[in-house]
Amino acid sequence: MDGWFTLDQIDSQTYCISEYRHWEETHCYLLNGTGRSLLIDTGLGISDISPEIQKLTANPVTAAATHIHWDHIGGHKSFPDFCAHAAELDWLKGGFPLSLETIREMVLDRCDPPAGFDVRNYELFQGTPSRLLADGDVLDLGDRRVTALHTPGHSPGHLCFWEAERGYLFTGDLVYKDVLFAYYPSTDPEAYLASLEKAAALPVRRVFPGHHSLDIQPEILTRMRDAFRQLQSGGKLRHGSGKFDYGDWGLWL
Repeated sequence: MDGWFTLDQIDSQTYCISEYRHWEETHCYLLNGTGRSLLIDTGLGISDISPEIQKLTANPVTAAATHIHWDHIGGHKSFPDFCAHAAELDWLKGGFPLSLETIREMVLDRCDPPAGFDVRNYELFQGTPSRLLADGDVLDLGDRRVTALHTPGHSPGHLCFWEAERGYLFTGDLVYKDVLFAYYPSTDPEAYLASLEKAAALPVRRVFPGHHSLDIQPEILTRMRDAFRQLQSGGKLRHGSGKFDYGDWGLWL
């Protein structure tokens, strides 16, 4: 590694590859099966994640995007076999609602980049998925089966990935310890609550977020759901309501 990525081994077949030198502290997850490996998100693309993946598996790799934001698809160019949700297909074809200049500013913000990185060369990944995932679709890795859950709110095509046998829930940007962003026009606070209801109903044993602290317990799912419910009952679950602080996490509407 060039010092950009940090590796954590979750179990004998599962790894977390993190980017702690950027303020977003993005996490990607590699799930190895007997026939195929699944890479959930590919990070910012500031450094190439593919050599790190090659050290961890000799399997063919399918990359699955939790959603089509720059900090989750930056390494997709190295993985032509990739999946996404149809609701964000336009974002992969030039329709992303933010300008490339704005994205480059956010990529460079509070970042300790590796030697040789030039943000002027940074591009938002564009491409055509080899598979579109819908709610309930299963990714078969041989001895592991991972279910895609459509969990909109943070973005219209956001996906979580649920491995029932292990009780693993990979939450992307639906759940993490820090400020959850739900104020962009492309976010939907009411859909966010519905997605939290779905996640909180699962028998989750371990939560694996898309950002920040990996010290996160399944009980946060019900705490977040209950907070969203309370905002809804008070008429505040809408854009423009402001920022809310819940201690180890927050919400910006």
